[in-house]
Amino acid sequence: MAHNLFSSFKPSNINSTKFRVKWLQLARTKNVGPRAFIKLIKMFSDPEIALSELPNLIKQGRKLEHVQIASENSIEKEIEKTEKAGARIILSCENDYPSILKKIPDYPPAIIIKGNADLLKKPSIAIVGTRNSSTNGCTIAYNIATELAQKGYIISSGLARGIDAAAHMGAAKYGTIGVIAGGIDVIYPTENAALYEILYKDGVVMTEYPIGTPIIPKYFPQRNRIISGLSIGVAIIEAAKRSGTLITARLALEQGREVFAVPGSPLDPRCNGTNALIKQGAILVINAEDILVEVDSLLNKFYSSEDMLYESDKTSSHYKNRQIETLDTYKTDEIAHFRKCLLTKLSYSPTKLNEIISQLNHIPQNVIDFLLLELELSGKIEYSSDNKVYLIKKL
Repeated sequence: MAHNLFSSFKPSNINSTKFRVKWLQLARTKNVGPRAFIKLIKMFSDPEIALSELPNLIKQGRKLEHVQIASENSIEKEIEKTEKAGARIILSCENDYPSILKKIPDYPPAIIIKGNADLLKKPSIAIVGTRNSSTNGCTIAYNIATELAQKGYIISSGLARGIDAAAHMGAAKYGTIGVIAGGIDVIYPTENAALYEILYKDGVVMTEYPIGTPIIPKYFPQRNRIISGLSIGVAIIEAAKRSGTLITARLALEQGREVFAVPGSPLDPRCNGTNALIKQGAILVINAEDILVEVDSLLNKFYSSEDMLYESDKTSSHYKNRQIETLDTYKTDEIAHFRKCLLTKLSYSPTKLNEIISQLNHIPQNVIDFLLLELELSGKIEYSSDNKVYLIKKL
């Protein structure tokens, strides 16, 4: 089986109920992560076709494995429950989806929001930090958030206690984005329930997880990639040397975002991480002005053009024609050889994807992408939030 990757995508109506259900079915199918979803849409042009082709993709010349495709009924129930909760689902092919988020390699196929969707289109700066924050740290976060918001920037954060909550409160009057690691109906921590209500009214709460999804630890790094992905820069205020906050900083760097850090006392362990970031090259800031002089010049970089899977005009919506070399130019034994070479480079320890590609420079990029897609759909590999790939079970 060979297909032209990035072929023309012209569904009859991307706003139809059927199209939305098929899109979400593909997104909710086991082993179809954000990267695989993007590849499948670009490869087969339509989510319905992609769903039908999944069994062929996971064969890999072996015994066919069971494909756990989400049922239409489950998707229809998800949509219904989401709407009853006062929220809405935005597909990554729709205009309300934030274009800056699509500049990261693993953007969510769909987001669920509750609140003002217009805020997702405005330039955002993230402010994050420790949950066990000091009074001074919260004051700094509140003041910087307020001043940045007054200048027209939307503040994004993770709706956690401590620095996150202070940043949201500082920007609440002007609009702020809270990204959470569970279903849109799950409030965590419960002490921030009032803050959630403020964002529902004047800001927006956002997640990539279906309604009812409980919060578990492994979702937080995934959540953090969205916080940084929504923003042109990330300001870190109080972070220990080993913390989720520093994961956000690392992801921001991977995504090409600017990283700012507020220095603190070397005697306070809550400042060890931020001080280390400054030593490593993060921009030292003590007020909002220090951030503004840097980010204003970044607006064109992130908002001058949109990387969409489709184009639209007054009369129709259609997907861009994209072309990439097809796999039918290679013989079966050649593909088998390429697959064997790729497998020798994979490990149970996360490895940077670009390093693997560099070491396999004799294999065309599109072939590596295709083989990685096979392995991911077969449940053999996963990607970490910082663009690394690793084996998850014996081959």
